[in-house]
Amino acid sequence: MAGHSKWANIKHKKGKADAKRGKVFSRVAKEIISAVKQGSDDPKTNPKLRLALQKAKAVNMPQENIQRNIKKGGSQEASNYEEITYEFYGHGGIGLIVLVMTDNKNRTATDMRIAQNKCGTSIASPGSVSYQFEKQGMIVLDNNDLDIEKLFALILEAGADDLVEEEEVIIIYTPPAMLYEIKDVIEADGFVCKEVELAMIAKTLISVDSTVKEKNIKFIDYLEELDDVDSIYHNMQF
Repeated sequence: MAGHSKWANIKHKKGKADAKRGKVFSRVAKEIISAVKQGSDDPKTNPKLRLALQKAKAVNMPQENIQRNIKKGGSQEASNYEEITYEFYGHGGIGLIVLVMTDNKNRTATDMRIAQNKCGTSIASPGSVSYQFEKQGMIVLDNNDLDIEKLFALILEAGADDLVEEEEVIIIYTPPAMLYEIKDVIEADGFVCKEVELAMIAKTLISVDSTVKEKNIKFIDYLEELDDVDSIYHNMQF
């Protein structure tokens, strides 16, 4: 197993926006509500809800908040949140995938057009950027003196695709359908998973100079401030 990308290139993690506790809770709450509306209130049979609850746990959302949002998801009065994927051409030929969750598609479409106009990027037609990415399960563990050989043997037997050791984290890639199964195997052996998610991984990375990088980061930072934006993926190599 050989890694093909660095942690910083996998996903532009929400930083400044996520520093606001209320915004984090709001986004996770929407995911819980949407997951229940699309499936059921049982995480054992609803993988989207299971993922949302993982995120809720990661940001220390109180259990009462979680249960309230699960109940709200089963209510007819709850907003219908829709997951939408936007594809962008950034500066220097890079591609970006922006995942949003919104209860107002027109508002979100307007926000995306304003973003491209302000930052000098362009919205791409569906599929013109996403083919450069591959959906994979991704499990992240803190790299704090873990027994890498033991972990490697464990995930290899469980059916994982790849393991990459970074300075701060260990990244395990899995087939999408096996994400939770492999996660359970890892945790059953005493390892602690920091993040568990389905991610869009760039197949190849594009090198850019510092000026182009800063322009793309400015665009990503702008998108991060939008309430509807959930995740941003890119193929820019830092």
